[in-house]
Amino acid sequence: MRTPVPPRSLRISTLAVATCVALGTAACSRAQEIRRRALADSSPVTFAATDGTTLAGRLFGPADATTGVVFAHMMPADQSSWFDLADYVGERGYRALTFDFRGYCPGEDAGCSQGTKDPLSAPTDLTAAVEYLRARGVRTIALVGASMGGTAALAVASEAGEGIAAVITLSAPAAIDGLQAGPDAVQRVTAAKLFIAGSGDAPAAAAAQAFYDQSLQPKDVQILTSDDHGTDLLEGNQSVATRDLITGWLGRFVPV
Repeated sequence: MRTPVPPRSLRISTLAVATCVALGTAACSRAQEIRRRALADSSPVTFAATDGTTLAGRLFGPADATTGVVFAHMMPADQSSWFDLADYVGERGYRALTFDFRGYCPGEDAGCSQGTKDPLSAPTDLTAAVEYLRARGVRTIALVGASMGGTAALAVASEAGEGIAAVITLSAPAAIDGLQAGPDAVQRVTAAKLFIAGSGDAPAAAAAQAFYDQSLQPKDVQILTSDDHGTDLLEGNQSVATRDLITGWLGRFVPV
């Protein structure tokens, strides 16, 4: 017998479930409500990378917005790790796009991208997401990436010239499974750069400081008192600080 699939509005990510378990009933109810609202405020989309691979994404925010944000997830996660923040910035007037890198197929509301997981293809996929927003009238774009997604964001911005207005990374490494954002690439990024990491995540904190040292102004580095990595920073003890750093940087350098 096929197991019934719950209505879309009742599904939440495993990350939200983990938060419920850790913080109790009140936090669980709030996490579910935030996720339900995020899903209700968004719509699923698909688009193709240059090699024809179909990628799954989700759009948030006003359809007529001309300023947008593309969110790139970390390796063990998927686009749903950004849903709550994407909805938050969407409510503030940005056209926000989350997506699954190729080979990531969580299913249901989190979508299913074709292909095989390949960090080396992450910049190709992220570029396709940027072009998808541009084709829909978004002229000014920021990239927000966690871990692998942050490395990909730096790689894409290094080749985009002034085409990317801001880059924000959470716990991005300089290299991961062949994907790299070395000093030469980082120095080519003209966008306003914000590097965030947790102090207890020593490799990520060191990489964030190195990115800051290697890059040109405008730039900032924020090392938070946390052991969390990537989008886990949006769920842990520094969740509000992380969100406010991201939205503050967007408001400063990529205003609606």
